[in-house]
Amino acid sequence: MKKFLIRSALALSSLLLAMALIVWWLWIPTAVEAPYQFANAWGEHGVEPGQFNDPTGIAVNDEEVFVSDSRNGRIQVFNHGGQFKRIIGSAGDGPHQLGRPMNLDIFEGVLYVADYWHDRIQVYGLDGTFIRSIGSSGSGPGQFNAPGGVALNTRGEIYVADYYNQRVQHLSAEGEFIRQFGNTSTVGSGKGEFNYPTDVAVDSFDRVYVADGYNDRVQVFDASGEFHHKWGGPFAANIFGPFNGWFATVTSLTVDLNGNVFVADFYNNRIQKFTADSHFLTSMGSKGDGDGQFNYAMSVAVAPNGMVFATDLSNNRILTFMQSSIETATPGVDK
Repeated sequence: MKKFLIRSALALSSLLLAMALIVWWLWIPTAVEAPYQFANAWGEHGVEPGQFNDPTGIAVNDEEVFVSDSRNGRIQVFNHGGQFKRIIGSAGDGPHQLGRPMNLDIFEGVLYVADYWHDRIQVYGLDGTFIRSIGSSGSGPGQFNAPGGVALNTRGEIYVADYYNQRVQHLSAEGEFIRQFGNTSTVGSGKGEFNYPTDVAVDSFDRVYVADGYNDRVQVFDASGEFHHKWGGPFAANIFGPFNGWFATVTSLTVDLNGNVFVADFYNNRIQKFTADSHFLTSMGSKGDGDGQFNYAMSVAVAPNGMVFATDLSNNRILTFMQSSIETATPGVDK
C-alpha cells in the first residue's frame, strides 16, 4: 500500500510538472528583444507648471510631449527632455475647458483629448487654440459615458473608447457616427465584447487596437470593423497575471512607426511591447519609485525616434526609456 501511494504521488507530481511546462510553453513567452533602459524622469505632485496630479494620458510628436494632468484639468506640454513649455486647456465645465482629461492622440498637427468627466472629445491646436468639441452625454450613437481614449485613422476618422458604455465608437472626421464595436452598456468577455475599454490606437493599415481594460487583454479589429484577433493570458479570456504577455488591467496602448504595439500594464507596473500580431518582444518597468519604476503604469506613447514615454500615475511623473541604439534626450534641451 505504501509503495502504491508513493508511486501515485510521483505520477501525480510528474503530471503536474508536465502540465506546468505545457502552460509555460504555450502562454508564457520569453523576451526576444533586448530590454529597454531607463533614460529620464520628470515631475512631482502639485499644481505648478511641471507638476502633476494624476498624469493619465500622453502623446508625442517629433519635438514635444503632451501630458493629461487629469485632476488639474489641463494638458501640459514639454520638450522630449522634460522642460516645461506651455499649458493647453484649463479646469472647468465651460465649452473650452477640461474635466478629467485621459488618453490623447495627435493627428496632422491637432490634439484630440478624451474628456472623461464631460463625456466629449475636446480638440485643440498644438499651440493650445481650442478648435471644437465632439459628442455629448448619453448612450446613443455619437454620445459618450466617460470616454477614456481617442485615436484617428489615416483618413482622419475618429475612434473613441467609450468606457461605461462598454463599446468603441467609430466616427467620421466630422464626428458623425459610423459604427461601434461592442454591445452598449453590456459587459462581455467574448470576441468583440468589452469590460470597460480604456483606450484605442490605430496603425498605418487602419487596424484598430483596443485596450480592453478589465478583460486584461488587447483586441484588434480590421479597417472594416471586423474582429481580427486578441491577446493577453490564456485564450485572452480575462485571466490576469504577472507573466510576459499577460496583463493586470490594460489602461493605454500605442503603435510605433514599425507597427509594434506598446501596452500600459497598470497593476503590473510595466510597459509591454508586442509585434502587431501579438508576439511578445520585451517589457520595461517594475514596482517602485526609483529609476525606471512605476507606481501604476497608466499610459504610453512612442516618439518617432523610438523613445518610449510613459505616465507614472501615483508617482506623479513621466518616465522615458530607450534601447541602446537610441540617443537619450538631455533634460531641459530641445532635440
